[in-house]
Amino acid sequence: MKINLKANEVVLKASDTLHTNDDLETKGKLIITNQRIYFKSLEIENDHRSFEIMPGEIRDILFYNAMRVIPRGLDLITNDGKKLRFSIRNRKEWCRQIAQMC
Repeated sequence: MKINLKANEVVLKASDTLHTNDDLETKGKLIITNQRIYFKSLEIENDHRSFEIMPGEIRDILFYNAMRVIPRGLDLITNDGKKLRFSIRNRKEWCRQIAQMC
């Protein structure tokens, strides 16, 4: 898997994730660079589900749990109210990294 980096862009963190949107689940990579957050689908037929988020578009970063107690991942809430859910390990580290960008 390869993404096109912009000028002076450096990957800071990347991990496998499961992105959930409107009951659709997409396996992919969550990538934080020094300029943006990027989700890249691992499934070629679902490449249209890949997207990027600029730090200024993020309003809130929330933890979410499975069955209310099992740590599961992060919800990124955009300025327009859209919720982007990512099942990911080390969510505290991901939250810290994203918060530094915003």
